[in-house]
Amino acid sequence: MNETLKVLETRRSCRNFKPDMVKEEDLKAILRAGTYAATGMGKQSPIIIAVTDKELRDKISEENRKIGGWDEGFDPFYGAPVILIVLANKDIVTHVYDGSLVMGNLMNAAESLGVASIWIHRAKEEFESDFGKELLKKLGIEGDYEGIGHCALGYAAEPARDPAPRKDNYVYSI
Repeated sequence: MNETLKVLETRRSCRNFKPDMVKEEDLKAILRAGTYAATGMGKQSPIIIAVTDKELRDKISEENRKIGGWDEGFDPFYGAPVILIVLANKDIVTHVYDGSLVMGNLMNAAESLGVASIWIHRAKEEFESDFGKELLKKLGIEGDYEGIGHCALGYAAEPARDPAPRKDNYVYSI
């Protein structure tokens, strides 16, 4: 089977990460793959914030936990040491789709390199809050961005589950 198709069929979300940091060369390759996602009219509306600093990662996790309504101490990023935050420029009509394709590229590229991933939501709420706005300001990011998702990355602490069977009515051919 073609390696790309194999990656697409075998990638699963990881909910239990080892604390080990992702290799720098792998992280760079994953980020590069994200920048090559298709975007509407080639506008490249998304940006990616790569968070490897544990202190900042933990602050983002805590903000995400509060938004999600979980009990104190819960980590919505499941211990992943790297968080890639995808945001997209609201002025571009296709921004949500563009950012979603970036997320897909990040997760599939990670899988191809033996790095586990999961899409974590609530980025929209995070970056509409004072917390998110302040973070963007500190990073010098200007513009009207919507949080699309967090791609949590790391090495899986346990093997991935087998894929669920595909539903019968997934594809209609005419």
